Amino acid sequence: MGSQITCFKAYDIRGELNTQLTEEVAYRIGYAFAAELSAKTVVVGSDVRLTSTPLKLALSAGLIDAGAKVTDIGMAGTEEVYFATKHLGVDGGIEVTASHNPINYNGMKLVKAGSVPISGDTGLNAIKVRAEALSEEFVSGRLSHYTSDAFIDAEAFFNGQAHIQPEKLEETDQYLKQSCMKYYVAHMLSYIELSNFTRLKIVVNAGNGAAGPALDAIEQEMHRQNVPVEFVKVHHNADGTFPNGIPNPLLPENRADTADAVKASGADFGIAWDGDFDRCFLFDADGEFIEGYYIVGLLAEAFIEKNTDSRIIYDPRVYWNTEDIVVNAGGTPIKSKTGHAFIKERMRKEDAIYGGEMSAHHYFRDFAYCDSGMIPWLLIAELVCVKQQTLASMVKERIKAFPSSGEINSKLKDADAALERVTNKYQPLASVVDTTDGLGLEFDDWRFNLRKSNTEPVIRLNVESKGDISLMEEKTKEVLALIRAE
Repeated sequence: MGSQITCFKAYDIRGELNTQLTEEVAYRIGYAFAAELSAKTVVVGSDVRLTSTPLKLALSAGLIDAGAKVTDIGMAGTEEVYFATKHLGVDGGIEVTASHNPINYNGMKLVKAGSVPISGDTGLNAIKVRAEALSEEFVSGRLSHYTSDAFIDAEAFFNGQAHIQPEKLEETDQYLKQSCMKYYVAHMLSYIELSNFTRLKIVVNAGNGAAGPALDAIEQEMHRQNVPVEFVKVHHNADGTFPNGIPNPLLPENRADTADAVKASGADFGIAWDGDFDRCFLFDADGEFIEGYYIVGLLAEAFIEKNTDSRIIYDPRVYWNTEDIVVNAGGTPIKSKTGHAFIKERMRKEDAIYGGEMSAHHYFRDFAYCDSGMIPWLLIAELVCVKQQTLASMVKERIKAFPSSGEINSKLKDADAALERVTNKYQPLASVVDTTDGLGLEFDDWRFNLRKSNTEPVIRLNVESKGDISLMEEKTKEVLALIRAE
């Protein structure tokens, strides 16, 4: 039997380098992935981290040894792997990425044919079992086929010194390097009418992650078609050392560079991405950050305008604004459990055109029901031009109509006890009890959702009200006090 592997999570693979995730583990995952899926063709890609290429090459070696032909699309965002998997008609795809995790982490996101996600119950656990079952002798023997030494030391690995050389893989016809960028760009631009665009200036902050090259390719095609869009680029060059910090705009302390650039350049709005750019975050012309919740409503309305009677999927943390917009626009709102695997599954079941989470994940039926960090801003840019309104004016009234607290995390000694305290006090008074995901309670003019973390003793609270920001703030403090009364 092989070693216990600890980097498998509920929806993907994430682990600390050299302890939880090594070249050996990556090889095991590749071999097990191909064996479990009986995959003959697999797409792989990797983000900008220095350790992503070494891991991808070890992963590819495992895939090849299990009988798969590997197409390596190079440095890419997660959604580029999603796109290539469906576009090329292959049996599966794997992106090596740790997204916004610390520099000493890495991971993988896995999909089946058609870019259907692989999570715990849909194949990830089975891949883990297969990966662990491989003997140490087999793995080290096969790795030595691709390398002069089977293993590398921790410091070399952390510095991104690939142990498996690409030319070793290229000795067979089982490893192919191929770019899908041209087709990816064409697909991204298919969501909008470029003729609708008037002059725009947009700040784009790739955070030195994988978004820069994709944005450059989109910009090149826009300019080729004489679209009058100017991009002001911040931290644009891909750099695996992340000289400006790990890109995670969900954290308020990481937003200043984008906000300042918007104000300094007089841009119409700003965009910032996380490391693998499957999420995008928007800023208005004043540099104010716009919560993902309100972007969900904006995009839902845009899709319904183009496709009447559309089904829209949303998560249960905050939703009054989304429901109100969708119903008034003639669409059908459908609530789903939080998390990409659940959202994608529900979208397929309902044939929903769009799904959105407050965490800035946006899902699209025509993008294999996958999340994209490029499609949302393209749609927003088109809306700004067509409606001849600022982004701020499009969301201002919605924020006023349904003010929300944003997600507030509380780290506790006993999360279960906190959940019980809140349930006992508020559930008897609620007009609606919703257990789609965590505890959701509705009252006449305010509501909240409380969810436990799956991995740590943390409670996540979201509160919203109907047109009363003072009430929302008051109830947020009230519920938080009860949560934290340990």
